[in-house]
This record gives sequence, C-alpha cells and structure tokens, in this order.
Amino acid sequence: MSIVLPGATDRAQRSGRPGDSSPATAPPAPPTTAGVHAPARPIPPPRAGRPTVARDRTELRAALASADRAVRAVVMTMGALHEGHATLLRAARARADQVVATIFVNPLQFGAGEDLDRYPRTFEADLALCAREGVDVVFAPTVIHEVPPLVRFSAGSLGEILEGASRPGHFDGMLTLVGTMLHLVRADLAFFGRKDAQQLVCIRRMVADLAFDVSVIGVDTVREPDGLALSSRNAYLTPGQRTDALALSRALAAGAAAADDGGGPAAVLGAARAVLDAAAGVDVDYLELAGSDDLGPVTAGPALLLVAARVGTTRLIDNLSLVLTADCPGV
Repeated sequence: MSIVLPGATDRAQRSGRPGDSSPATAPPAPPTTAGVHAPARPIPPPRAGRPTVARDRTELRAALASADRAVRAVVMTMGALHEGHATLLRAARARADQVVATIFVNPLQFGAGEDLDRYPRTFEADLALCAREGVDVVFAPTVIHEVPPLVRFSAGSLGEILEGASRPGHFDGMLTLVGTMLHLVRADLAFFGRKDAQQLVCIRRMVADLAFDVSVIGVDTVREPDGLALSSRNAYLTPGQRTDALALSRALAAGAAAADDGGGPAAVLGAARAVLDAAAGVDVDYLELAGSDDLGPVTAGPALLLVAARVGTTRLIDNLSLVLTADCPGV
C-alpha cells in the first residue's frame, strides 16, 4: 500500500533571506511525495549542459564565483542519487538562483562494521541526474578532511537516542561534515529530506545554536508507489527482501490510521507493532513516538512515528508525522 505523508510547515530560521514558510515539494513524479504546494517562486529554466564539477576547495571557490546569484541553495548527498534526491534538487531549483549539489561519502558518520566500503558509488549517473535537474555546481571531492578532524561538532543528547543509540558517534560525524560543507558552500538555503528525521532535527539545532547564516528546509519523503521510502540502501535488497521491507511503511500507515481514529500513543504503537510482529524477515531496532521538534517524549499533539529495522543485512529507517490524542487513563 502507499502511504502519504501529511505536509508540515517549516519556519524560516532568519529574516532577510527567502524563507521556508511552505513545504518544499516537487512536480509530480512516478514515486509519490506528500503535500504538493505551489513553488515559492517561478522555477527557472533548466540549466543547459552539465554542471560545473569541482573536485577540491579551490575549484569550488572558482565555480561559486563564476555566476552572479542572489540566492544559493545546497543539497548534500552521498551519491547513488535517486528520485528522492531529484525532489530535493527540484525544490532547491525552485527557490534559488544557483544550486549546488555535494556528492561525498562521509567516513565520519560510519561506525565500525558499517557499509562505508560497499556504499554505492555511481558518479556518472549522479552527474546525469544533476544535469537533468538543472544543478549549477557539483562539489565532489575525494576527501574533505585530509587528517581526521580533532575538533568536531557534537549532537549532544540528540545524538544518543534512536539512531544514535545503535550508531554511536554517527550524528557527531554527520554534523561535522554538514557544518564543514555549509562553511565551504556558503549557501542561503539548505535542503534535507524528512525521511532522515533525526538528522534534520540535529542539523536545525546546530544551525540555531551556532548561528549558521542559512535556512534549513525539510522536504517530504519520496516513496515508491507501494509505499517503500526511497533510499540508496534499497539497492542492497534482494527482490524478496524488498517485499519484506514494505512492512515498515505498512506499520507507519497502521499507526497513522490509529491516530486518525483518535488513538493515543498506546494505540498508535500497538497498531504499528502488530504489523511488524507479523512481518517475516524484519528485525526491528526501534519503533518510537517522539516530538517533532526535539525528539523528546510526547503524549499528545504533533509527533513523529519512527521505525528502524534490518531487512537481511540492510538497515532501513522511516517515519511519519501524525497528531496524537492523549491516552485515556485505564485504557
């Protein structure tokens, strides 16, 4: 089944730059994304030809200086681009005069035994997708930190729960790379997918706490017609495992249906857990409800239903926004 995410409103984090008062979305595409709204500004015509490719900081500075621009947007990726990334790029293209895509598999966010070495690398296909979506500059360095950085960003308590409990240090490494990229690209707008909900919360908190001069814009999760959230790691799944993986989106849909029926946290988690318990080939890491802004405990109102599980050897995450009704005592 296909689940549709309810659109949520992201607030601009500073004045004087184009804000993000409405969700950034894309034109219709074969995979689905929720909350389709009119773009904030007319979409510029596609850029002719291939993007300028910068392989180091010197080339990046030259590429950024080569075009006059009023608003610069960045979309950060680790490559293996798919329609979800294309949606981010379209959202950026709709709101910026210059669009920069970064392609870099960040070693700082991979722990021991994780899939750094086998993470898919498809640069020529990625470059073609960037060209199709009108990207101006692709920053694709072979290395960012010549020596592993001694000084790093920390996600604090936000990096110790959910994904952070299973992947110690992951969010510290992610923030260190994202902060470095924001410094190098000097973007006005930065677009990130809502599928990585904890990542988005951590980045927004870093930007607010450390006064980064950038607006962070969340873009709705893109899904296949059957509900599977798009991810570069889906390429690891066998056909049978891909079928098994649909249990994650079915569980989220069941939880959302319980919330729509007026259910509180217990009903939502119970409905989602029942789907996962009945699924074959799915090893659940966590199924949690958390506050949308801070990932803290939540009993009523806006919330995120988050799930992480291994299907075969592949770890997948997904989430859904919903509105909770408080549980009644004794129910």
